[in-house]
Amino acid sequence: MKKIILFSIISFCSFSETLMAQDAPTTPDKYTAHNKGKFYVYWGGNRESFTKSDIHFTGADYDFTLYDVVAHDKPKGWQIDYVNPGRMTIPQTNFRIGYFINDHYNISIGLDHMKYVMFQDRAVDYSGYYPNPGSYNEQLPNGQILLTEDFLKFEHTDGLNYINSEFCRVDDISKLFNIRNTDKFQMNITEGAGAGILLPKTNATLLGKERHDDFHVSGYGVSAKVGLNFTFFKYFFMQAELKGGYINMPDIRTTHDPADKASQHFLFLQRIIVFGGVFRV
Repeated sequence: MKKIILFSIISFCSFSETLMAQDAPTTPDKYTAHNKGKFYVYWGGNRESFTKSDIHFTGADYDFTLYDVVAHDKPKGWQIDYVNPGRMTIPQTNFRIGYFINDHYNISIGLDHMKYVMFQDRAVDYSGYYPNPGSYNEQLPNGQILLTEDFLKFEHTDGLNYINSEFCRVDDISKLFNIRNTDKFQMNITEGAGAGILLPKTNATLLGKERHDDFHVSGYGVSAKVGLNFTFFKYFFMQAELKGGYINMPDIRTTHDPADKASQHFLFLQRIIVFGGVFRV
């Protein structure tokens, strides 16, 4: 009899524990706990730096190379143009849309709208030949060329458009800063690599010829980046990135004559700040 009573008590306790476990409310995962299946989109601006570049110009009656040409970007600062639909392509901007294939990795496609402007009135070494030397106020007594506007104006200002795909990793580092409710505020670190094509709209006046100034697929680029992401209230974020890479453009249109073209390659570095949203469809 004692055995029957003991068995009954044990069975009842086990049943009650199972029932309580089933009825106990479960704590749902935070929205920010998982990324798989989410989309994100962002928009922002950048500053750029470029290494020196050798630029090779060829045409029907000329073939010359300028060595160690220096260039700069063309920033506009923080202003309304970044959100004005009619003027959004005027500043240096970054747009990207992506999808998380799992909690840590995402794929994306985007446009880095950079601007590349050759410094005028700088003395550079050169080799090769071109018509009417000395008639552009360009020749110097030491055998160098002065980059006068009569001789050459060369810039990708509408712009140095790098259309690229990226593969990136994202890791939540909120715990390192004792952030517990990541649905209110979350910190992530991201890194990735990408590749794509260059579609510049080159503004060049060369040897007095009429400029081309139209979009043209001119080459390719590869890049890598690292960034810090701050997500607010689950859906909104600000992201700061450092992005560097290599650009090679062997087919740059310079004038209306298709025989005229230029080629160059260089390294670049972008400092980027963007704002965006992350969501599930």
